[in-house]
Amino acid sequence: MKKTLQLSLLTVALLSQANAAEHTLKPIEITSTAIKTDELRATDAVEIYTAEDIQKAHVQTIYEFLATETSLFATSAYGNPYSQKLDLHGYGIGDGYQNIVVTLNGRRMNNVDMVSQLLASIAPSTIEKIEIVKSSGIVTSGDGANAGVINITTKESNTKELAFYKGNYNLNDASFYLGHSDSKFSLNASGEVQSSDGIRNIDSEGNKDTNSLGTAAINLAYNINSDLELLAGAMFTKTDVIYAGTMTESEYKEDPTQIGSGLYGPSNYAKQKFDSNVLNAGLNYKVNTELSFHVEVSEESKKSLYSIPAYFSDAKTLYNYKEFNTYLNYTDNIFALKAGVDGFYADLDYKNNYGADLLLKKENTALYFMSEFYLDELTLKAGYRFEKMKFDESAGENESEDLHGIELGANYLLSQSSSLFANYSHGYQTASLDRMFSYFGSNAYLGYVKPSQSDNFTLGYSNIQASNKLKLSLYYVSLNDEIYYYADPTYVNSKNTNIDKSHKYGLDLYDKYLINQNLNIALNYNYVQAIIDEEIENGEDFSGNKLPGVSDHTIKARVNYLPNEATTLSLIQVYRSEAYASEDFHNSFSQKQDPFYSTDLAFTYAQAGWEVFARINNIFNQSNGIWVRDDAIYPINYVTTGYAGIKLKY
Repeated sequence: MKKTLQLSLLTVALLSQANAAEHTLKPIEITSTAIKTDELRATDAVEIYTAEDIQKAHVQTIYEFLATETSLFATSAYGNPYSQKLDLHGYGIGDGYQNIVVTLNGRRMNNVDMVSQLLASIAPSTIEKIEIVKSSGIVTSGDGANAGVINITTKESNTKELAFYKGNYNLNDASFYLGHSDSKFSLNASGEVQSSDGIRNIDSEGNKDTNSLGTAAINLAYNINSDLELLAGAMFTKTDVIYAGTMTESEYKEDPTQIGSGLYGPSNYAKQKFDSNVLNAGLNYKVNTELSFHVEVSEESKKSLYSIPAYFSDAKTLYNYKEFNTYLNYTDNIFALKAGVDGFYADLDYKNNYGADLLLKKENTALYFMSEFYLDELTLKAGYRFEKMKFDESAGENESEDLHGIELGANYLLSQSSSLFANYSHGYQTASLDRMFSYFGSNAYLGYVKPSQSDNFTLGYSNIQASNKLKLSLYYVSLNDEIYYYADPTYVNSKNTNIDKSHKYGLDLYDKYLINQNLNIALNYNYVQAIIDEEIENGEDFSGNKLPGVSDHTIKARVNYLPNEATTLSLIQVYRSEAYASEDFHNSFSQKQDPFYSTDLAFTYAQAGWEVFARINNIFNQSNGIWVRDDAIYPINYVTTGYAGIKLKY
C-alpha cells in the first residue's frame, strides 16, 4: 500500500500535462547570511522557506516542518517533542545536531552541553523565513557549523493573528501574533500554549507520556532618526515533558504504545521541566549609503529539572549564557564586506543526588570577515574566522583552542534563470562540556575531547524559472577527530572520544514544479554515505564501517491541489531508508534501524479574515522507531494523529 501510494504520487506529478502556472516562482532573497544575495547568485547550497510555506504546512512545531518539508532529519529521538535532534549531511541521529548551528534573529540557540536546540520555543506562526545553509556558514556562525547553519528570522509586520486547534490524545493549542509597524516604531508580540495527554503508557497504572509547552516573545524597534534604530526583545519558554523509555523489538512490533521493558524496568520513563528566559538589546546605525554598523547583546538564563523516578531524583542544571555580536557592513556595486567580533560565554551549574556538583565555564570569542566581489556574471566569496575557545572547571581543569574557519566560493550566472556554484569551507566543532565531566561524583574530569575539523567541498546548479525551481548539489566532507560516544558492550570503557578520520559524500536535490494554477509538487531527495576511515577504540577496529544512524536515502514529496482560490489540499510523503542502530559502530548488531514511512494529509480553507485547517499525520498508522542497540527502541511517529483548528486574521 505504501509503495503503491508513493508511486502513484510521482506518476501523477510527472505525467500531468497542463497550461502554464498562473502563480510564478522567482529567486528568494537570502537575508541571514553574511552578505545579502538571492538563491540564484548564492555561492552556497541554500534552502529557503517562507512564512507562506510554513503557514500552509500547519505544523504543531517547527520540528514538524523541518522533518516533513526540508532536507533535514528531525526526530524526538528519546521522547522530547520540544527539544529534538537534527541531522544534516550524514552526521547521524546521535550527534548530528551538534554539527549544526541554529540562530534565531542572529542569536545562537546551541547549548554548551549535549542538550539539543530548543526550537519549540519559536511558534511557527511567528516565523518569516528559514534559511538552511549547507556545508558552510562557519565564518559568521562559528563553533559547531560543520554540517551547516539554520538561520530563522521572525516577522516584523502589521498583521494580527489568533489561532486555535485541537487533536486526538487531547492535544490542545492556542497561539497569537500581534504586529505593528510605522515609520518610527515597530512592535511584534507572540505567545503559544500547547499540551497533550500523551500516547505511550509509562507505568502499570495507565499514566502516559504527557507534555506541555508555553512560550511568549516580544520585540521592539525604535527609529531615533533615519540613520539610527534601537532594538530590544524578550522571550520566555516553559516545557514539562515525560519521556517514555525503550522497548524490545518484539514489544515494538506487538504494540509501540505499551510500557516496554527498558533499562529502568516497569517505571520506564523520565521527567523534565525546562525553563528559558532571554533578553536582548541592540542598535543599527547607517553611516552612509554604503556603510552600516550593528551591535547586539543577549543574555539567557535556563533551568532544567530532570529525573528518572526508578533511578534518581531531580538533577538540577542552571545555565547562564551571555552573547554579543558587532559588525560593520560595506556594500557597493562591485564589492561587499562584513567584518565583526562576537563572543559567547556560558556558565553551567549541575547538581544531583549522586554527589555531582559541577561548576563549568566555556568561553568563545572570535574575529571574522566575509567578502564578495561582483564581476558581471561572476560572484566570488572569501571569508576567514579566528575563534578562541577555552573552558574551565571549579577543580582547576581547563583547556583552550585556537580555531580557524575558512570559506571560499564562486557563482557563475549562466543565464537569467540558471547558475553554477562551487564552495569550500573549513569548519570545526568543540566538545560539549558534559562529554568531559562525569555526572556521577563531584568534579570528576573524564579527559579532554579534541575539537573536530571538517573540510567541505560543494558543487551545485540552480535553475529558477516561472513554473519550476530546481536545485542540485554534490558535496564531499573530510573530517579529522569527529566527536562520538563509544558505547562499550560491557559498559566499563564507554566514553566520549574522537573518530581519527572519516568522510561523507552525497547529493541534495530539490525541485518545485507548478504544473498549473491548481496543482503543484515539491520534492526533496537526499543521498549520503558516511564512512569511518580510521578508528580503533578499546581494541575494536571500526575502520571502513559506516557511521551508524545515517540513512542512505531520504525522500520528501508534497503534492498541493487547489480546487479553487480558497482551498488547498496537500498530500505529504516522507521516506527514510534503513540504517545501523545508533551505537552500532561495528555494523554487526542483529537489528537495524527500520525504514521510516509517514504519509500526511493537510487541508486549508482560507478567506480574507479567517481560515480553517486540518492535518492528519501518519494516516496509515505506520510504526517508526529509533534503534539505539538490539532491543533498545524508542518509538517515534508510531500512531495516526490529527488535529483541526481555526485562524483569525486582522
